[in-house]
Amino acid sequence: MANYKRIDHIALHVSDLAASIEFYESHFGFENYFEHDTPTGVQIAYLKLGDTVLELVGRADPANGGFHWCLETDDFAGAVSGLEAAGVEVLQPPHKTSAREPREEHWQRVVFKGPDGEMIEIRG
Repeated sequence: MANYKRIDHIALHVSDLAASIEFYESHFGFENYFEHDTPTGVQIAYLKLGDTVLELVGRADPANGGFHWCLETDDFAGAVSGLEAAGVEVLQPPHKTSAREPREEHWQRVVFKGPDGEMIEIRG
């Protein structure tokens, strides 16, 4: 089994990204430290509170999108091959991810399906 280090982030799908950023900053003290648009035009903001990262994903209909959670690993290839060998369904194959900070410059991500359909992202 790969060595998982920590929960990297929790992601929420939101209908109004700017309003959600303001909400989490003003009510809970989160700091917006990175934003980007995906190649498909989805807007994403990353907010930090201590070592905790909250990813806000702008969606027109967030009720149909749900959320995902993400684990960081120092053995990305081992994590992917181990989960695939165990028969865990891949929802999004491994691909490069946007670096939120310099240490993530060459990271990849993959998304697996949990037993109840939840999305589990692995980064490393």
